[in-house]
Amino acid sequence: MYPELVKLMDSQSDYEWEILFVNDGSKDKTIDIIKQLREKDKRVCYVDLSRNFGKENAMLAGFDYATGDCLVIMDADLQHPPSVIPKFLKYWEEGYDDVYGQRLTRGKESWLRKRLSLSYYHILQKSARYDILPNVGDFRLLDRKCIEELKRLRETARYTKGMFAWIGFKKKPVPFETADRVAGESSWNFRGLLHLAIEGITSFSTAPLRFSTYLGMTVSLFAFLYLIYILIKTLFFGDPVQGFPTIMIVILFLGGVQLISLGIIGEYLGRIFHETKNRPVYVVQEYAGNTLAK
Repeated sequence: MYPELVKLMDSQSDYEWEILFVNDGSKDKTIDIIKQLREKDKRVCYVDLSRNFGKENAMLAGFDYATGDCLVIMDADLQHPPSVIPKFLKYWEEGYDDVYGQRLTRGKESWLRKRLSLSYYHILQKSARYDILPNVGDFRLLDRKCIEELKRLRETARYTKGMFAWIGFKKKPVPFETADRVAGESSWNFRGLLHLAIEGITSFSTAPLRFSTYLGMTVSLFAFLYLIYILIKTLFFGDPVQGFPTIMIVILFLGGVQLISLGIIGEYLGRIFHETKNRPVYVVQEYAGNTLAK
């Protein structure tokens, strides 16, 4: 990634550049390599977190320590091509505050993962009160005013894609082709993606709580209608009430609905629990760059 960024910086010499690496608790020699790069190029800066705090929290560290009039968020695996950044800068110079990359393709993903991702964004769009764009990730340029507003959002259950939409400002899409990963494998598995999906929906919408209310009202209505049906059938036609199988089906169904509703409430209650602790979102072990450590 570093050689590619050097080519970019040399071709865009009108700007003063800073490369800020956020090392989110990697267990290999990543931080040693970054330190070697800084020894020969002072444009390379880094924030070394004390452990893995997750991508969302690591991005907040980047917002806190970046010094420029704007910043570009990128993954370090070159799936976000640096060649797109000059287009970002062009639109930023034209007055756009949030210039985001819009994927034309999703790279080497399985058909199932692509379908699940698109379905998730569809659900999120329907449940949120503002546009959360599909096929749009973290690859984007943000003006300093956007950065300052994002720094004010300190919640621990973070979903930054939703925050980009929430803060507003003047936005502009830039289509790009997702490049193949140069090395390594993604650490995102189905469980991690499911967790991120739940975070996104519960962080920016109360639709699940409303769904559980509507589900309870619907089940109660059908139960009441079924009660009337049983009474009429017994009193006027003398048919006996069905026995054990019917009772078990009704009990298990109602129990399932109650557990689903309790689980949804528990998700929101858990977020309240974490927020009331008021712990820092991340902890920095070491910083080297152009500003005083925060």
